[in-house]
Amino acid sequence: MTALSTSSSSVSRFLNPFSQSKTPKFLNLLNPQPQQKSHTKNLIFTLKPPSLSILFSTKPSKPFKPLFYSTPVRSLFTGIVEEMGEIKHLGYDKDGSFTMKIQAKTILEDIHLGDSISVNGTCLTVTDFATQLAEFTIGLAPETLRKTSLGELQHGSSVNLERALSPSTRMGGHFVQGHVDGTGVIVSREPEGDSLWVKVKTGKDLLKYIVPKGFIAVDGTSLTVVDVFDEEDCFNFMLVAYTQQKVVIPLKKVGQKVNLEVDILGKYVERLLSSGFVDSIRSSRPVEVH
Repeated sequence: MTALSTSSSSVSRFLNPFSQSKTPKFLNLLNPQPQQKSHTKNLIFTLKPPSLSILFSTKPSKPFKPLFYSTPVRSLFTGIVEEMGEIKHLGYDKDGSFTMKIQAKTILEDIHLGDSISVNGTCLTVTDFATQLAEFTIGLAPETLRKTSLGELQHGSSVNLERALSPSTRMGGHFVQGHVDGTGVIVSREPEGDSLWVKVKTGKDLLKYIVPKGFIAVDGTSLTVVDVFDEEDCFNFMLVAYTQQKVVIPLKKVGQKVNLEVDILGKYVERLLSSGFVDSIRSSRPVEVH
């Protein structure tokens, strides 16, 4: 191993002792004939040191790759709506991009290009803003319009707004990514005192992640599920008087859509169970012998 760590010339001399520039004296004394000396010279020129690549028969190992991959989370929200903004424009602009222009106040206090803003629970990127007009612009991709209810908004519609979390933000709601899982439809609104019961119908693919007393984000508002009605594909929640004044849900009518993001913990649990993770843990337990 010592020879491999030296220079190529050192490796050459180690493998080919005849490559030394001078012949040892004891060889001259035993065989002083010039013919033998000439033969040694020829041998020096005919033997070439082997290529260093022959010494390394093993291929270099491939770069390490993790066994599990995850999509990085760009932004995180709490589901506590900061303010309601007003839609000033929704549609195609001059360069053919589908954009939304929103009038707001709180959101523009420290806004920057590229900031992530939750609009009715959808994480979107600020592409332009005008503080003097109290407006900011965001772009909408076709998949966003297909997956959410944003395409149903109109000029003058109100939307829930929340800036992405910062390290100093209080965690008042639950972890919301702004990645809308799907939509639901409001099927009933029933007041009780100054509170409001709202029932929403959604698909079975989302309902399986919704549990009583669990978290859910409805149009970006962090709410607690009260009951789940599996036979109706519905769940309900209650809005207190204060929340009704701060979010857009009470402004919507029966039959209108809402954006839904279920608690990500439920999806992680399902993933682990379907991958056989639990079974692998059970099989790895040592067998007790009595």
